[in-house]
Amino acid sequence: MNQLDRFFEPQSVVVIGASATPHKPGNDVIKNIIANGYSGKLYLVNPRGGEILGIKVYPSIQELPRGIDLAIIILPAHLNPLAIRECAAQGIKAIVLAAGGFAEVDSDGQSLQEDLLRAIRETRVRVIGPNTSGHTSTPHNFTSSFFPLGKVPKGNISYLTQTGNFATHTMRYIMSAEHFGVARFVGLGNKVDIDEAEVLEYLGRDQETKAIFIYLESLKRPAQFLEIARKVTRTKPVILLKGGATYEGARAAVAHTAALASDDRIINGALNKAGIVRIQKYSHMFLAAKALAVMPLPNGNRVSFMAPSGAMLVILTDLCQRDLGLRVPDLEQENRRRLQEISPPYIRMRNPVDIWPSAALHGVEYAYREAIEAVLRDPNIDAVVPILMLTKETGIPPLDFIVELAGLYPEKPIYITFSGDKRHMDAAKAFLEPRGVPTFPLIEEPFEVLSILARCKMAMEH
Repeated sequence: MNQLDRFFEPQSVVVIGASATPHKPGNDVIKNIIANGYSGKLYLVNPRGGEILGIKVYPSIQELPRGIDLAIIILPAHLNPLAIRECAAQGIKAIVLAAGGFAEVDSDGQSLQEDLLRAIRETRVRVIGPNTSGHTSTPHNFTSSFFPLGKVPKGNISYLTQTGNFATHTMRYIMSAEHFGVARFVGLGNKVDIDEAEVLEYLGRDQETKAIFIYLESLKRPAQFLEIARKVTRTKPVILLKGGATYEGARAAVAHTAALASDDRIINGALNKAGIVRIQKYSHMFLAAKALAVMPLPNGNRVSFMAPSGAMLVILTDLCQRDLGLRVPDLEQENRRRLQEISPPYIRMRNPVDIWPSAALHGVEYAYREAIEAVLRDPNIDAVVPILMLTKETGIPPLDFIVELAGLYPEKPIYITFSGDKRHMDAAKAFLEPRGVPTFPLIEEPFEVLSILARCKMAMEH
């Protein structure tokens, strides 16, 4: 077994610090494992023995059968070094350490973390954490998260983060508000053993992972991480949000995961060279993921968009050209001619597309369908962003035509955004996203996402 396979494909798992009390981490983790349909053997350890949720409880680690693949230790920090030694004595070689209270807290925590490191080195076990809220592997129907998640939806996006929130409240947001799933997730915590370089290498080889999103506050082994990234970014998008870029942010990072952030300008140059695309907004960790989960990478940075407002055309063209590195190119003559045919004669059609005169003349569905197809056909265009105006009075078109066009032009992403009545925008999202067309509630967002993904495409080609 590859060392990380024990984490992502464990055949047997033990929860040490299992609890019968609802809402305690040692109880929620068991419920999560069951909810995700884990089919391997599940063991529990608590000095009280008995049963929890119908599963036998062993009073001590020493009484477990030998050679369990993975242990999830949910015990107070000071008990972790001994628990590691006891697990190793039972042949357990992979461990997730949930407890906080180590180097991220104070000097006592720092010395406790050094004890932990000694135990890991002497026993040669592999460890994720401490100070982690766990990891998830949906292809194996498994999670070690102790946050109440329930069943995590399967998908092709993987997250590698130096924070627990992607396994907790952010995952709950994705599960309840978005329509994409994840393949793997790892919360690195304090990285006493397994670090971002090792996990990136694993995800780079992982056939279930289409794209990798990373949040880091520090690089543990920068040279190795960048060397691995150079290989991975040839075949998969790797997108990084780096915390601690400012002096104040760096101080917060030390308090969070005992991270020492390096000079940000040096990091930027090194990331570029390695093909990693850096982002600055937390929300892009799931907005860009949503686009990548269902649509191809754009072949370039050339966008066409249609808006029901002249002001939007102007503002968004400025945004694309000035801030986002996107081009809004001229269309070929035959496609411009088609746009002119569906519009009143008083308006001169070009890219970006002033769609509302045509919608007023022919109806919303016809105008948008014909315009979207005209620009999708154009060889000068890599991606299309229709801005739909949705109000009862102006007409709510059936949106099947957008799904059909996405199927007819599978090499060009279509990102939908809206203006108008929020109720109809929510309904459009609920219809389109499960059918493979991503939507974005705020008008700038699809352009920001397109900018990120165009940079990914460029990085993969260099």
